[in-house]
Amino acid sequence: MFLKRKLQVQCQEVLQQLRTLSSSSTLSGGGRRVSQPLPSTPARTRFAPSPTGYLHLGSLRTALFNYLLAKATGGQFLLRVEDTDKKRTIPDAQERLYTDLRWTGLEWDEGPDVGGPYGPYTQSERTALYKEHAGTLLDTGHAYRCFCSSKKLIELSRRRAMLGLSSNYDRTCEGIPSDQSDLRSSAGEPFVIRLRVPAEPPEYVDLVYGSVGKPNHNKKAQNLGEGLYQDPILLKSDGFPTYHLANVVDDHHMRITHVVRAAEWMSSTPHHLSLYRAFGWDPPAFAHVGLLQDSSHQKFSKRKGDLNIRRFEEQGVFPETVLNYVALYGWSHTKTSDVMSLTDLVDSFDLKFTKGNTVVEPHKLMYLQKKYAAKYATEGGPSFESLVDRVFGEIQRELKDPTWNANKSYENHLEGDNLKKRIAEILRYTAKNYTTPKDFFHNYGYFFYDEPLRNLDAEDFLKGIPAGFTNLPHLLHPCNPSPMRSLKSTFHSIPAELWTDEELKGLINYNVDGTSWKGETPIKETFKAIQLYLRWAITRGGSGPSMHITMRLLGRDKCLQRLDELEKLLSDRRDTLVENQYRYGGVVEA
Repeated sequence: MFLKRKLQVQCQEVLQQLRTLSSSSTLSGGGRRVSQPLPSTPARTRFAPSPTGYLHLGSLRTALFNYLLAKATGGQFLLRVEDTDKKRTIPDAQERLYTDLRWTGLEWDEGPDVGGPYGPYTQSERTALYKEHAGTLLDTGHAYRCFCSSKKLIELSRRRAMLGLSSNYDRTCEGIPSDQSDLRSSAGEPFVIRLRVPAEPPEYVDLVYGSVGKPNHNKKAQNLGEGLYQDPILLKSDGFPTYHLANVVDDHHMRITHVVRAAEWMSSTPHHLSLYRAFGWDPPAFAHVGLLQDSSHQKFSKRKGDLNIRRFEEQGVFPETVLNYVALYGWSHTKTSDVMSLTDLVDSFDLKFTKGNTVVEPHKLMYLQKKYAAKYATEGGPSFESLVDRVFGEIQRELKDPTWNANKSYENHLEGDNLKKRIAEILRYTAKNYTTPKDFFHNYGYFFYDEPLRNLDAEDFLKGIPAGFTNLPHLLHPCNPSPMRSLKSTFHSIPAELWTDEELKGLINYNVDGTSWKGETPIKETFKAIQLYLRWAITRGGSGPSMHITMRLLGRDKCLQRLDELEKLLSDRRDTLVENQYRYGGVVEA
């Protein structure tokens, strides 16, 4: 019995190890990774957005994957604008598309604004081509005119819904003889052109999901005597094509070899393959990638403003951060670091996509933002200068805002080049924690303006004393001012030319070693006490670089001014602090 139980445990351990190996190749929210080799010949890919909304994370990822596939194989990346939905088109969306894509660093080899050998690249300028190909389908019997009114189609949809069926078409017009169909259209009767979908949908091999397109017979519809025909509309009554016709015709004429798009289009791919067969064309290879979802597993939409790419730019997120961020969802790599520039992504790209949808993790964006900020600060150059300029602009706006200044009563003490120089110096020490210009100003505002101490609560200082520092009131309390004055005098003794990192650090350590302090306070506690006092005096309790670096950056005059202000404040509030002495630890000596 014991051996049997031991064997069961060992088997469970082996199974768990196998699960661990499997899960280690899975991204959050995604499924098993599927890898296909890159094509051996240059790929021609395209990004074909509709100007019914602005560029968002999901559409940017689609553009990026197509761009990477083209560039990794030495091919071409095309931009095509699918603007046939005139009712929902947003007037400035197309121009915003160009601007936002270029902000991220993506450029296209062919497109509406750069031209190319297979243009025009805006679908509204290609309507004659679509009508011609729709006519070809009518002539070959692969399509038919549908004269059903909107009212009839709504009634059909309602009746099928009551039967628990999908709202597909019933082919009322499919049997109209071609000569009658021609006469009715010539007489001006409104119509659409529908694809005559074959009984068995074509199968195909998706680069992510493998074999797709098995027959799906709806027995319920058959038992109810209801026909189940999808027969999608190809040409609308206004003469404009639908996505199904236009994207197939355009991909063929623009010599597209590979299409990377969202998995939501998988259900339409059999229709597109039917069109390729009807025209006698070879289809491109398809790779359908999972959708991006929020924490509640809802699909991201281009109408959600928080995912709008322009929103990231306005917040001060780097374009490299955004591209790197979206690349990590639905695709995996073998690099040791997730931080990859666009060049790195091209060099590393393969078709190792993830099955299933992916949940986007917002914290990952700021993780990458900090990595790029640290990289810019270390390397310098145009990227760092651009970062400094962005922060400079934000701080100028904040400090000149009359509402903000009136509420806070702050006094700006830096202007122009001096302000920009100060920003650059601070960033070199704090870039590893940088997120956005607004956060930078909030975290390090004490470098740029004076906050009157009357805005602060003097008791905050004593509340911040770490527990167990029993002798800190003896060292720093305003009722026992000699140590505090000794500390201040130490800094007053440093001339301006010696206000350096080395000198300041040395003097702080000198005060810690016990030679200038009376009592029995351990050196470690003394050091923390001095750091606490200085940070509260110099930065008003704010975070930042090491104290000696902060004091050097802020400058001698400003540091001494703030030390004097704090001494006066604590002295003025002596009675209040004595009254609350037991609440903050230690005994105040009279």
